[in-house]
Amino acid sequence: MRDYRDVSFWFDSLAESGQDEFTPRPPLSGDLSTGVCIVGGGLTGLWTAYYLKKADPTLSITVVEKEVVGFGASGRNGGWCSALFPRSTAALRRSYGDDAARAMRQAMIDTVDEVGRVVETEGVDCDYRKGGTIVFARDTVQRAAAVADVDAARDFGVDRLELVTAGSVDDPRARSLRASSSLAATFDPACARVHPGKLVRALAQVVEALGVRIAEKTEIVEWAPRRALYSGRGGEGLISCDALVIATEAYGAHLPGVGRRIMPLYSLMIATEPLSADVWDEIGIEHGMTFSDYRHLLVYGQRTADDRFAFGGRGARYHWGSSIQPGHDRVQRVFDHLERTLGDLFPAARGARVTHRWGGPLGVPRDWHATASFNPRTGVAFAGGYVGDGLSTTNLAGRTLADLIGGHSTELTALPWVNHLSPKWEPEPLRFVGANLGLVGTGAADLEESITGRRSLAARLLGPLTGH
Repeated sequence: MRDYRDVSFWFDSLAESGQDEFTPRPPLSGDLSTGVCIVGGGLTGLWTAYYLKKADPTLSITVVEKEVVGFGASGRNGGWCSALFPRSTAALRRSYGDDAARAMRQAMIDTVDEVGRVVETEGVDCDYRKGGTIVFARDTVQRAAAVADVDAARDFGVDRLELVTAGSVDDPRARSLRASSSLAATFDPACARVHPGKLVRALAQVVEALGVRIAEKTEIVEWAPRRALYSGRGGEGLISCDALVIATEAYGAHLPGVGRRIMPLYSLMIATEPLSADVWDEIGIEHGMTFSDYRHLLVYGQRTADDRFAFGGRGARYHWGSSIQPGHDRVQRVFDHLERTLGDLFPAARGARVTHRWGGPLGVPRDWHATASFNPRTGVAFAGGYVGDGLSTTNLAGRTLADLIGGHSTELTALPWVNHLSPKWEPEPLRFVGANLGLVGTGAADLEESITGRRSLAARLLGPLTGH
């Protein structure tokens, strides 16, 4: 049996503490009839099962997972329960108008608190603490971008974004500016730090207690309206259902019927050894806070409950044919980059031993626009395309799909992402060339700004292609 501890620091910490041995649940065996079949045992599938069961306790639901619950992005991510949505507010306004964009933004902000509510109600211990996100501006170009973001948020009137500048020594946010040699920062209160491994594994236990069946080591190999064929340790069989939910995120790239509608793009992470209270006091990142900066080649981090840095970022290339392989999870060049970047951002962290290195694919639609969709004629639902913003968006997706499948017309089903259909990615070799040129372009944009002191032309050109 595979040792799932190597999936991420989050999984390893659960095993180390004795909280989880990752023994797979029994696979499916024989043909099955169920009210709802959910393909994928990550947060999208589990949140959908949770809200469907809360709405109708008599509904039969089966979750089918190829590996074990949380094996994908749900158990590997940076632990940001944020209000971030892959499509920017400006892009939402251009596409749908002010009212719809405001509704989408408010729904995402409310989702952060909804996750906290469920965590408390269900007794889920996942280190949830709502401490907000600080995004550092480390040069004049980045500072101008921070000011523009705060002005835009104030004009729009939904996000409570504020500008942080050097101030009282008692303000940890001001300390973090000095610790990171930043000119300013933005602070968004709508974010909570979580341990994603604890969240997804505990949520599975919650839905099982509600009567949901979870079958692991069972792969869906073909599907059609209201039916799916599976293969796994328990053999092969046919699943008949009233509603079929595709909740596979990046792994959908290898699923018939999804394919080029999603592209797997890798994001990698490191975790350090626990740091002392004195070091954290100097850095100024308190428990519950997440952080990033205004570079174009995205980085993201948190202070874990046991006082480590969990720090990640983009930089790994896209692999030909949307390949997803265990070997893609670890790229030494990217890990070295992350370690250098963390030390550059917080010199007090230099020399801290890196204890864990991992990665995994996230799902990217062609227009960087997530969706929660349901076709009542075919009974097929789909949610995904989170581009790394899925830890909270999965919860909104679960609530939305529960309303759609239940036939309810609600504020959630009226949101602009509902039933959005992204165009397909180009076939190879265009997909390979375009995706990797985009990666090179984001790095070039950061270099351009550092040299010229002006906003990057490359970044402006890439903006429409990345949801901005």
